[in-house]
Amino acid sequence: MQKLIDILKKPAVQYTLLIGFLALVSGAGWMVYQTQVPPEQPIEFPHNVHVGLQIQCLYCHPGAFRQASAGLPTQNKCWGCHQQLKKYEDPSVQWPAELEKLRGYVERNEPIPWVPVYIVPDFVHFNHRPHVAAGLNCEVCHGDMSKQVVAELQQTVNMGWCITCHQQKTQDDPEKRAKLLSCETCHY
Repeated sequence: MQKLIDILKKPAVQYTLLIGFLALVSGAGWMVYQTQVPPEQPIEFPHNVHVGLQIQCLYCHPGAFRQASAGLPTQNKCWGCHQQLKKYEDPSVQWPAELEKLRGYVERNEPIPWVPVYIVPDFVHFNHRPHVAAGLNCEVCHGDMSKQVVAELQQTVNMGWCITCHQQKTQDDPEKRAKLLSCETCHY
């Protein structure tokens, strides 16, 4: 034991251990940061423009009303509106780059490979349907999309955040609180 203590007292060993520890902490911090970086999307979908046109979230994400996943719009859903834009009937009018990308997916009959932004671990079973049924607006969790171009995480989505919301929403209903704070509600 004394030999180990003598080795640990050497400055070179202490610096090596310190550098190793700092590398480990930095790596962990970088990994957490990477979970909060919005993924690059195949089309930079301007949420702010669509929300400004009064298009409801559930029009493009109808799954949120019926199932666990909100769903991501297909190229046909997008093209259904964009092909009707009269200003682009004139061949002299340049299509914006993002609409050109959309048109390419449609012409190739290829699905748009959207990258989900809000992802929970496999051991969490999140379902949009009860949240929509409870009257929660999309902005509660996803932020004000009228101020976002490409969707970004608006907060760190984790168990503590969800539990805090469940506690706040059930202050006056002990029975509902017990159900919403039960582990089986999200982990089944």
